[in-house]
Amino acid sequence: MTDNEKLVRLLQEKKMTVTAAESCTGGLVAAAITDVAGSSEVFHRGFVTYCDEAKHEMLGVPQEILQRFTAVSQQTAEVMARGAAQQAQADCAVSVTGIAGPGGGTELQPVGLVYIGFYVKGMVIVEKHLFDGDRREVRRQAAERAIHGMLELI
Repeated sequence: MTDNEKLVRLLQEKKMTVTAAESCTGGLVAAAITDVAGSSEVFHRGFVTYCDEAKHEMLGVPQEILQRFTAVSQQTAEVMARGAAQQAQADCAVSVTGIAGPGGGTELQPVGLVYIGFYVKGMVIVEKHLFDGDRREVRRQAAERAIHGMLELI
């Protein structure tokens, strides 16, 4: 059984719902969850907020956080997770924001830097990762870690 299947089954057993707020993964987390039969019981909506404006408008990330810390930050990932849970009225949420490459990286924020936020019934934990590989690999690893992290926390 895949982690995606395990997550859906666990959410079903606990009668919980989940949502995803994604930037650099562009919907891969939502796609992984909804690929599982029966996922409509636990996943009702997701958010692909690729630009700062979408993060602000759809998830409530304050402009001050985006300007002070950037979209690729612990602070942004935390607000994305909280905002997604609130907007979707979900028990759990996962947020992903990062730099998949090949461009866009800097010395302080290199390609492969990804923050993943996990919201479970009011508690938020944010993980910082530096994934290796090309754009496709960074996105794949981020989505896999997002699913696995939710499994660990629920």
